[in-house]
Amino acid sequence: MSDEEIHDSPTGWVAKHIQSYVESDGAKGHSFHGAPTLLLTTTGRKSGLRRRTALIYGRDGDDYVIVASLGGSPTHPLWYLNLEADPRVEVQVKAERFEATARTATPEEKARLWPGLVKIFPNYESYQRKTTRDIPVVILTRR
Repeated sequence: MSDEEIHDSPTGWVAKHIQSYVESDGAKGHSFHGAPTLLLTTTGRKSGLRRRTALIYGRDGDDYVIVASLGGSPTHPLWYLNLEADPRVEVQVKAERFEATARTATPEEKARLWPGLVKIFPNYESYQRKTTRDIPVVILTRR
């Protein structure tokens, strides 16, 4: 993992969540409104800077699964565009930090994983109804 500076989300409440998570090794911040969260660091596709955000996750065997919902926005979140350009990411779950490879779930994988993700965070269902874009599910596999 790189020692380069990490740039946290510019969204104020997300940045506070990340800092609390990092400072406590996930003791504070792992649970967000009852849902488990991880920290994802991608490489900016334009800037080349390391960018970190907090995301709700599920599990699929040894893999971690996240949703590129952006609250049902008509556009993909920037972190998703970054990992499409460079799938090598860094992940922190509680105190554990590791490198992973990100990939978009196939339609069949999404169909299987989506119900479990909605169970973890029911708002995903309304986010999908709110947008015409197919919200991607991303699988993170430890390297």
